[in-house]
Amino acid sequence: MTVKTLPTQPKVGMVSLGCPKALVDSERILTKLRADGYGLSPDYAGADVVLVNTCGFLDSAKEESLEAIGEAMAENGRVIVTGCMGNEAEVIRARFPNVLAVTGAHQYEQVVDAVHDAAPPTQGPFVDLVPEGGLKLTPRHYSYLKISEGCNHGCAFCIIPDLRGKLVSRRIDAVLREAEKLVAAGTKELLVISQDTSAYGVDIRHDPRQWHGREVRAHMTDLARELGQLKTSEGRAPWVRLHYVYPYPHVDAVIPLMAEGLLTPYLDIPFQHASPKVLKAMKRPANEAKVLERLKSWRATAPDISIRSSFVVGFPGETEEDFQYLLDWLDEAQLDRVGAFRFEPVAGAQANALADPVPEEVKEERYQRIMAKTAAISAAKLEAKIGRTLPVIIDEVGEADEDGSIGATGRSQADAPEIDGHVYLRDVAATLKAGDIVDVAIEDADEHDLFGVVAV
Repeated sequence: MTVKTLPTQPKVGMVSLGCPKALVDSERILTKLRADGYGLSPDYAGADVVLVNTCGFLDSAKEESLEAIGEAMAENGRVIVTGCMGNEAEVIRARFPNVLAVTGAHQYEQVVDAVHDAAPPTQGPFVDLVPEGGLKLTPRHYSYLKISEGCNHGCAFCIIPDLRGKLVSRRIDAVLREAEKLVAAGTKELLVISQDTSAYGVDIRHDPRQWHGREVRAHMTDLARELGQLKTSEGRAPWVRLHYVYPYPHVDAVIPLMAEGLLTPYLDIPFQHASPKVLKAMKRPANEAKVLERLKSWRATAPDISIRSSFVVGFPGETEEDFQYLLDWLDEAQLDRVGAFRFEPVAGAQANALADPVPEEVKEERYQRIMAKTAAISAAKLEAKIGRTLPVIIDEVGEADEDGSIGATGRSQADAPEIDGHVYLRDVAATLKAGDIVDVAIEDADEHDLFGVVAV
């Protein structure tokens, strides 16, 4: 009998930087490479080629990307660069002339072709290489669901349209099919991402498609309603969390879905500022008063809704009056989760040409003030949850200590992974595992996190 020897797989290493959208790009690239017969290497030494998926949004992110490329070149030497900073190939090659290839954002085929050239595949016909749902760089129980690429906005501080192009929405049936596969493969939480989730389908005129015998439009509300119909293997609806939502009028229509339990009561809305003058300079909608009215309406419909946002401090021309306006607006808005960023000039951004740049020391002082303000708001909101019982998704279960006690870390529906707070559990059962959703009695809180025990 002749024994068939399978060829040795070439192995690929991956360094993925930047936002969740870039992480989804990395997962898609690795899924395709795995299907082509490549193995994955957890370190530089075992890799035949290393992919570095870069971020190019801010100068600090570009420098981090260049450092990652440099480390990969020093440790391995066979490096392919992709991602947002790939649009600046000349900068990358000036620093690292020996990189094997440079491709731009979401250029999946070019990346895969470059890997094929660098380390030709040796796949045989006897091995099924890709698990259901594709390869994931996130834990098995949550997944990012990218619904579109690019953006139609022309914000003065942003170069995303230059990096990723104009809005290109995916077909609604393709998105729902991917979501269905992810849930079937064990996903308990879907995180819907894009550059502008509210604009989903605008470019394809909300093209309707057949899905399970009914017509569904490529529209945020239709998408949210359909995702709310999915069921995990336990027969429960997965958590569905919307990110990067611009507050267009039709966003009001998804709030009742939260009240019905079809959608996680959470919205990630990039407000960026509140001062009408600064918003105008940023080329963003300046309707901060109407936003406050809508926040009240949303909370009346879905009382447990959590609003996350991000703000830029030190934008050119921002005065102390503008900044105080923002702080006062935050007092009224009472947002649940807030991130703040010091303004950074980005090559190619319109904001670089604006007059009256804010000195660095003033930016830093304002950054510290907004973080103190939002931390105090967060602490008060979390303190109000003490004594309540909340659903919590488990991210990690610890080892038993010397007394046999086991702790765990999870998140409430108010907490997206990586960017928001945690729920820390004490005395959990040894059978608890990542991905379980349990009811937790909240016992304590600090500025950002909750502490509790599994309810009996």
